[in-house]
Amino acid sequence: MELWFLYAVGAAVFAGATAILSKIGLNGVDSHLATAIRTIAVLAFTWLIVIVYGSGYTIRYIDGRTWVLMILSGLCAGGSWLCYFRALKFGDVNKVVPISKNSTILTMLIAFVFLGEPVRLITAVGIFLMLVGAWLMMEKAKKPTADRPSGKSWMFFAIMAAVFASLTAIFGRMGVTEMNAQLWTAIRTAVIVPMSWMMVFIAGTQTGIKAISRKNWIFLILSGMATGMSWLFFYGALQIGYASHVVPIDRLSILFTMAFARIFLGERFTVRSLIGLALLTTGILTPVLI
Repeated sequence: MELWFLYAVGAAVFAGATAILSKIGLNGVDSHLATAIRTIAVLAFTWLIVIVYGSGYTIRYIDGRTWVLMILSGLCAGGSWLCYFRALKFGDVNKVVPISKNSTILTMLIAFVFLGEPVRLITAVGIFLMLVGAWLMMEKAKKPTADRPSGKSWMFFAIMAAVFASLTAIFGRMGVTEMNAQLWTAIRTAVIVPMSWMMVFIAGTQTGIKAISRKNWIFLILSGMATGMSWLFFYGALQIGYASHVVPIDRLSILFTMAFARIFLGERFTVRSLIGLALLTTGILTPVLI
């Protein structure tokens, strides 16, 4: 079993934990404010890893092209986060995650076109299965309530999260091969922090920080740490593996997310959604394992 595969699976496990911890932490908290708080937790955690492993000295060797790619990747990641956690606030985990994970399809297509990664017939089959699976998991939205101002708003934000996540992975693949993965993750997170806090002040929700409970603080910080671990594994995998192979395995986080949602949040799945999950998972694994 290749090292990039193990790293990608590790990224998937921690990404799955991130969704659940964030969902709990978001309860009663503005999504922009929660995202901004999480970015600080991720930033502290990733720089701690850089310090522990002593990889900070390599920053002097980063060229202009890599800096540009890091900034673009960070901006796209910030956009993906803002949209993803906005969607989680308004929609169920088992509906938001399948849509957001369709960034896999966009990433694979962009990798084929712009990065020249190999294309096979089995890849097209995998993409088709992912599309059908995601469609089956998109059940009718619940009626709007005080916590869900629009029955379809979560879907829009989930789709935008997928688009930004796809661009994040592509810019990451183009730039991370030139430098240490730990330092890449830490610097990229530093780009996201001011972006996320800017959104907080634009929305005028910074005053809500006083009302955040101890429980929310704990889960938001834990979700940030889980994100940091997921990114470290993810960019470690991208350094040594194809983006069109690494990203699909990373997106298996949907299996862990759905399992955690059932165990910890009590969310229930219909037969249709379970069939969709099976097809989505098959589509993700097919191009990589066959």
